[in-house]
Amino acid sequence: MSLTPEIDAFLGCATPHAWIEAALADQETLLIDHKNCEFKAASTALSLIAKYNGHLDLINMMSRLAREELVHHEQVLRIMKRRGLSLRPVSAGRYASGLRKLVRAHEPVKLVDTLIVGAFIEARSCERFAALVPHLDEDLAKFYHGLLKSEARHYQGYLKLAERYGERDDIDRVIGRVREAEAELISSPDQELRFHSGIPMAKAA
Repeated sequence: MSLTPEIDAFLGCATPHAWIEAALADQETLLIDHKNCEFKAASTALSLIAKYNGHLDLINMMSRLAREELVHHEQVLRIMKRRGLSLRPVSAGRYASGLRKLVRAHEPVKLVDTLIVGAFIEARSCERFAALVPHLDEDLAKFYHGLLKSEARHYQGYLKLAERYGERDDIDRVIGRVREAEAELISSPDQELRFHSGIPMAKAA
């Protein structure tokens, strides 16, 4: 039974088992990139507040979201410290930039598209936590299971804001377009393992 049925219905595909195997085999990179993702999520929320500072509903949600994502960032850092893992540079994957290429350049649809992309990123995070939980050690499984509810709430919040500022027919079209592109990014071969990567390609010996 799925831990995230609503999320699974929203996304265009499930995380491939090959990604789960690669993530389990390199949990150090996974945790470092997860930490980076939490920080980027907080940064994105603060950037939206700065750019759309007349949108009260958006400001209220993004302020809460930024605080929560920074708490998650600190929690991942503590887990890494307990495991004796050191920080090192990890390049950004193609996922978020690939989705943001779909965002239209003019307002107000630029905001709506940005919010829909945010919803997909949060939904995929939630789905990946759920996919990993059954395979992790007790400490990390408990942490990732605890994140499911907050990530699902963030996904719902992004969608509600898109509906607040956009038109239903247009939103549905954008969701369809982003869903297709997101599924392709998740299910196709990828150069590196990242939290939101596609299927990592085996490195040459």
